[in-house]
Amino acid sequence: MKKNSFLDSEKNDNLVKQASFLAIAGIVSRVIGLLYRSPLSEIIGDLGLGYYQSAYAFYTIILLISSYSIPSAISKIIAGKLAIHEYRNAHRLFLGSMGYVIIVGTVASLVLFFGAPLFVEDAAVPVLRVFAPTIFVYGILGVIRGYFQAHRSMSQTSVSQVIEQIVNAAVSVGAAALFIKLSMGTLDEPADEASKILRAVRGAQGSALGTGMGVVAALIFMALVYMVNRRELIERAENDYSADIVGYIDIFKSITGVVTPFILSTAVYNIFAPINNKIFVDLYPVWRGVTQVTATSHWGIFSGKAQVISNIPIAFSSAMAAAMIPQIAGFMASNDTASAAKRIGLGVKSTMVISIPCAVGIFTFASPIMLLLFPNTRPNIALGSHCLMALCVSVVLIALSTLNSSILQSIGKLNTPIINALIALVLQTGLLLLLLRFTNLDVFAVAISYTFYAGIMAVLNQIAVRRAIGYVQEIKLTFVIPTICSVLMCLVSYGVYALVFRLVQNERIAVLPALVVAVPVYFVLLVALKGITERELKRLPGGRIIARIFRRIHLI
Repeated sequence: MKKNSFLDSEKNDNLVKQASFLAIAGIVSRVIGLLYRSPLSEIIGDLGLGYYQSAYAFYTIILLISSYSIPSAISKIIAGKLAIHEYRNAHRLFLGSMGYVIIVGTVASLVLFFGAPLFVEDAAVPVLRVFAPTIFVYGILGVIRGYFQAHRSMSQTSVSQVIEQIVNAAVSVGAAALFIKLSMGTLDEPADEASKILRAVRGAQGSALGTGMGVVAALIFMALVYMVNRRELIERAENDYSADIVGYIDIFKSITGVVTPFILSTAVYNIFAPINNKIFVDLYPVWRGVTQVTATSHWGIFSGKAQVISNIPIAFSSAMAAAMIPQIAGFMASNDTASAAKRIGLGVKSTMVISIPCAVGIFTFASPIMLLLFPNTRPNIALGSHCLMALCVSVVLIALSTLNSSILQSIGKLNTPIINALIALVLQTGLLLLLLRFTNLDVFAVAISYTFYAGIMAVLNQIAVRRAIGYVQEIKLTFVIPTICSVLMCLVSYGVYALVFRLVQNERIAVLPALVVAVPVYFVLLVALKGITERELKRLPGGRIIARIFRRIHLI
């Protein structure tokens, strides 16, 4: 047996370290996503971005129902077997999960392809059909990722995420330009509306192809990693004689029993996107007398630009949630509630230390950040920046609710996040309908409703965790001090922005040194106000480097 392998990571109980692998990969992936969104939006325009996002919203829901929750669900059930050293059953669960996703993924892909006209407007149907095969591929990828995560080894998933996004970026931009060129003969914007729509659809199809090719590339990488470790995994399973062998019928029942609540929770948790898309693109033009093309373009600004930016810091909470599921599931399987509560506290604090300054920074620099990443937004900069400012609060709320949702699933409260998400969904949908019907807020109303939804979810999930495990989150070091440090950080960085802007008269240039200054200022303030210990700092992404610098200048 190999001396060094991913199996050794089972011995590593460092929650933040494992989450950091996923967080760094998630942030890198989302930064890559932002970088390619700028040239992509230049090529396909806001209308093409709108068609892409409309199709993507419904693709996401079908993906959530069929495959997206697979990594988390598989990591939970396999981690439970690994915690009690049932290696043979753990591997059989892996094989059974593979059969499950092949069946479900095939059905879901066919439903999305042939049912596309039922989900989106006519112009977006060809775009949605390009997404359909990706669901089948993602299911297989998800099982392999979940298997590695169950062993508390996040590096493989992290690398695959980066590979996925790199290929996605390259193919999306290249295919979008190629499809437009082949269809229109030129990349130039046509004059008539019918040609504009055709051009936008072709560009959106190219971008959708990039999403699928990214998943294929990630699957190839994860399959190779599994093959490298396959012999070791099988040997360990064959040498396990301590457990009763679980039959594949029971395995399918177990997978279905665990995956279904994950699916329902995640689907309900994310179904607001297609619902909001339908309401805004179909009803808003009728109520307020605007064209559907205009509504689709504005949806592209909100969903394809503002929301993409706000989702970057949420990567850490998503990674923390993925890392916590197998660890907390293992503790609960061993009846170690105290250790589970300790992990929860560490996870929430680490997430807030990252999320709160990001939210305050996004609010302060919404307009220059939008212009930096999407220069073609200038004609609609007020709308785009206001959406981003409204979404800044949701960064913290979504981070907290995502983490608590995973905690509830880990401790066996699988239905609670579903119920909470349904309550939040009904309330946010009612608010959105009222705002669109009786105000002139345009797509800004969607941003407000989404933030309201995130707030309801955060509160309900936090209450549920407290009731379920008797856990009370520490307030001062987790929320208060990071908020104070974030506000002071933005005062300093905005001063830098104002000074540089006076010299160069360019928002895109002025915001760069302001953002660079913000990071060290925040951590200096956090350490000075004793909001974080040296040990906690070292566990954050890049924290060891920061701690080393602070030690040299005698801050710690």
